[in-house]
Amino acid sequence: MNLTTQLLDFVNREASLDPTTQIELETDLLLTGLVDSLGVIRVVQWLEDELEMMIDPVDVILENFQTVARMIDFVELQRVTSA
Repeated sequence: MNLTTQLLDFVNREASLDPTTQIELETDLLLTGLVDSLGVIRVVQWLEDELEMMIDPVDVILENFQTVARMIDFVELQRVTSA
């Protein structure tokens, strides 16, 4: 299972406040209210644990965590800049 699939699965199972709504790559998580600030923290922790990386708290902003697609872009950029 690739990172995108794993992250979508985690967000749908563990971070979503509405299990009846399927979250997709471009679903706006925060403005729709599907994920709250605690959910974002859970996603950050999951990313750090799964990818063995540290996410600076200053990077936990709407631009990086608004959608799963943006999270993937953020992670990929972090991998490139830390390599």
